[in-house]
Formats: sequence, structure tokens, C-alpha cells
Amino acid sequence: MDAQGRGRADDIDPADQWVLNPNTGEYELRLSPSATQSPVPGPRRPAAREEAGAPPRRNDSAPDGARPVRGGDVPPPRPSRRRGGEPETPQGRRAARRPVKKKSKVKRALAWTAGGTAFVLVAVGTAGYLYLKHLEGNVTTTDVEGAAKNGFSKDGAFNILIIGTDKRTGKGNTGYGDKGSVGHADTNILLHVAKDRSNATALSIPRDLIVNVPDCPTKQADDSTRIIPGSQNVRFNTSLGQYGRDPGCTMRTVKEVTGIQPDHFMMVDFNAVKTLTTAVDGVDVCLAHAVDDKDSHLHLSAGKHKIEGEQALAFVRTRHSWGNQGDLDRIKVQQQFMASLMRKMSSSDTLTNPKKLLGLAEAATKALTVDKGIGSVSTLKDIALELKKVPTKNITFVTVPVKDNPADGAVHKTVIVDPALAPQVFDAINNDVSFTEVKKKQKAEKDAQAARLKGSRSAPSDVRVRILNGGAVAGSAQETLDWLQNQEGVLKSENAGNAPAQLSKTTLEYAPDQAAQARELAHLMGLPGSALKPGKSVTNSQGLPAMTLTLGKDFKGAGVSLTAPTKAPAVDKSTADKVKCAS
Repeated sequence: MDAQGRGRADDIDPADQWVLNPNTGEYELRLSPSATQSPVPGPRRPAAREEAGAPPRRNDSAPDGARPVRGGDVPPPRPSRRRGGEPETPQGRRAARRPVKKKSKVKRALAWTAGGTAFVLVAVGTAGYLYLKHLEGNVTTTDVEGAAKNGFSKDGAFNILIIGTDKRTGKGNTGYGDKGSVGHADTNILLHVAKDRSNATALSIPRDLIVNVPDCPTKQADDSTRIIPGSQNVRFNTSLGQYGRDPGCTMRTVKEVTGIQPDHFMMVDFNAVKTLTTAVDGVDVCLAHAVDDKDSHLHLSAGKHKIEGEQALAFVRTRHSWGNQGDLDRIKVQQQFMASLMRKMSSSDTLTNPKKLLGLAEAATKALTVDKGIGSVSTLKDIALELKKVPTKNITFVTVPVKDNPADGAVHKTVIVDPALAPQVFDAINNDVSFTEVKKKQKAEKDAQAARLKGSRSAPSDVRVRILNGGAVAGSAQETLDWLQNQEGVLKSENAGNAPAQLSKTTLEYAPDQAAQARELAHLMGLPGSALKPGKSVTNSQGLPAMTLTLGKDFKGAGVSLTAPTKAPAVDKSTADKVKCAS
């Protein structure tokens, strides 16, 4: 900071040092001019020479640059010299206090994390290097033994599992959750952000959903790894905390249930809802009817309210005041709360207030537990900037389609996945399909890919192809070969073993004169146009030109179509730009 009389560093609010630059739209660190600085004992009135703009007199008895400085004095600046020119004449004290721009800064940003039972935002305001390092120390990281990626990529779609635990921390939380809970997965949201950032989907997973929890490798305090055995037909919320399970186990359970691989996780407990809503000066909510809930202690009249702190936590925890008084209706109310919080965070009132942003950054980073792949503030900032690109009108909240669990009998306590509708929702998310109408940025490329499937097709007996396994389950190449030869009549096919590299998507490379063969094989296997890669042929074991089919990690089995849906199924949903009243 400015050492010329501002006082001690810890007496100054960091937000007071940041000024909005109207030319760039960003905040910059600026040192206030002397006229606005805090008074310092023993101020000295500038001499006439200084007021006139002339250089102050030197104390010739002291070495150059070592003149004693009395309280309130400003050491004279050294004259600067332009390249090839004469030294410039300093313009009095104000020249010594010219605003300084920090080279290291972070753009104001917006990111989602989880609040005890809600969706909350991480906002990292513009800050200098030292302040970022301070925030770095706030974030808690967990090693989830390979369940998460090692880093974050800004180039593709990504999935973040947001977990709100029922663990109690902080004062005043005795009325929520199970007493002494180890921290189960009380609220769970799988956030998918599209590759082109045109849309995002927040998929809520009910805590009472009956699932199979897989075996989970879990890092122990002594740095060893323990395999926690899986459980069959249990509530989803037991995927965390139970038997010492960590968030990586919850990530693995999501993959088991939905087929969607979470890339990272963010987790907080009850107390985060209170601290974060207070940091943004409250969240606006709307109630269709009055609520007087003795269990959550929520007392609100019908209509609009601004809630924060304890009241906000009571709002997202209340279940007996909404709909059928079940968890599914509470999820809808939580989604409405999340949407309102997102609108508040993207408002100019928040984004142009450096003090509010810095306070929110403190609260959010202290509330967070994340995997090591995104454990740095700079990485969280990158995620924030990518999320900020998504229009709120194209952020959709949906819930896993479920049915009452028939095993419960007359009293319904748990739910199971709807076998008809849920797979359609999972496929849409897995294939980057939006639940809202959006204008795709890659429309021209998609049209070109679709055109590869149009035209004449060869007879199956004329299709010549080599099959490689490039990331599919072991034995997939041979399985596909048997299916093509025995069921589809593609006799000129052969198993070429493993591919030199692993692929996320299945591909079919072919030469221009093999386009008709490629279209026939795509038709038989259900390959999308994006899988067809015009290129060159290879020589098969008989010395004849052949296409190359490489089975990627998306391969689902011989005869199972890989064509992605082009439209999301019709489900109950809401979007972040719409105001809804809790009912």
C-alpha cells in the first residue's frame, strides 16, 4: 500500500482501494490522492515552490534520497527520463501520488458452488496477488482418489456435482438436520455447462432416491487408501458420510445412476447458506401463501420478501409448508431460491460494488470444499468466467424423473428412477442437448456433419472395415465384429486390436471413394454424422483398402445406437430468469 501516511494496512478496507475504470469496465487498484488521505500527525504545509510545481528543496546535509521525512512529509520523487529526452519536472506532491495500476488482477467473476441445501455463488472480485493468496488459504480441498479430473479445461463441456450436506457448523444450526450427522448428501445438483456456453442444466438428485452405491476408494488420514464396500438399494444421501464415504463416492454414485461423469465437486454445509446470503445483502423470494412452520421456524406472509442468514436457511430447509410436504416439492422451492440468487449475483448492484464482491469472496471461499483439481482460486475464477457466459434464460433447473418406490407400501418414503423418462433426460445432458431453445453457435458445422449421412449406401457385403478398440470396454472390438458378420452381413470386417490412443467418441475414418460404405456402416451401427471423419483408407490384412472404425469410451455395445438426441424430453422445469412464487 501507499507508505506516505495512509496508516496501517490492517486499518484499511481492501475494497476502498479498488476503483471502477469506465474505459475498461474493470476495477483497478488505485492509491488515493493526498487530499483524501487520512490525516497524519504533524502535517506540513507545502512550500511556495512546491505549490508552484517546482521541485522541493533538498536537504543538502543528507545523502541523495536519504532526507529525513517528518510526519506528513512526502519524499520528493526521482525525476523520470523519457527515452532519448530530458528529465521530466515533477508536478508537486500529486505527482508522487499518481495512481498505480496493479499488474496482477482478477476480473470480477461469477461462479456457482453449493449452499447447505441450495445453489450458491462464488464471486471473486478484482484483487491483487496478495489478496488472491489470502483467498487461496480459505478453500478446503479433498483428494477423491481419481473420481475427479486433475484440472479444469475451458475448451469443452463440463459437469460439476454440487453437494449440500446436512452437517451442522456454526451457531444456531441445532434446528436443522440429524443431530450428530457425519454429513450426508442432503442436496445434490449436477450442473452441466454446454461446450458452446449457450446453455446449462442443473439436475437435482433427490436425497431419498433409491440407488446402488458402488465400492469407493477413499483416502485416509495416514495417506493410505481404503476401499469402502458398496451398498445395494439404499438412499442416495448415504453415498456421503456413511461408513466414512467421501464426495468422490457421491460422484461415483451419480455416474452409476445417470451415466453422466461428474468432472469435479463443490461442497458446503448448512452454515454457508447463512453467510453467503448475508454477503449479498439478502435474496428476494416470493410466497404464494403465508408460512408459519414450527419445525424450521420460518414465519413469512404471502408475497415478496428479502431473506438472508438464519431466515434464508429456514426457507431452503422447510419441507412441510410446500406442496405435498415432501422432499420433491422442497427441491422445487430450492430451485426457485437458486434462480433468485443467480439473478441477484448478476445484477449491477452486486457486480459494481467492490466491497460487496470482496465480502462475498471471503464468505464463499471459506464455505467451500472442492476436489484438488479445482482447489486454487485462479481455477475457480476460470470456472466463474465460463459460467458467466451462459445467459440466465438458458439455465434450466430440472429434477431426475422419479416414481414412488413400490417397496414402501402404502406410506411413500422413497422414490426410484422413472425407467421411461429418466434415461431420456440423462442422454440429453450427456450429449450436450439444451432444455431451452437456443441458437447454436456451431450450426453450420452440425449441418455439415448431418450432410455426411445423406446419399447412397453400399450393400453390407461391400463394406470393408477394420475395427479397433480405442477406449471401449475390453472385448468390444470382437463383440462388434461378431455382430456385424453374423447379424448384419458385413463379412469384409476384421478385428484390428487396440487403437494407439484412447478416444472419448467413436469415429469412422474413410476415403472419399468409401463414402457410400461409411453411410451404410453408420446406418447399421447408429453412428451420428459427427462420428464420420473424411480422410484416407488403410490396408487390411488382405492388402485391400478399408475404413477404420475406432470404438471410443462412448461405445455402449454392439447394435446400440450412438446417435445423440437432438431435442430434450418434455419435463417439469424452470429457468433462472423467471420469478416463481413458492407454493
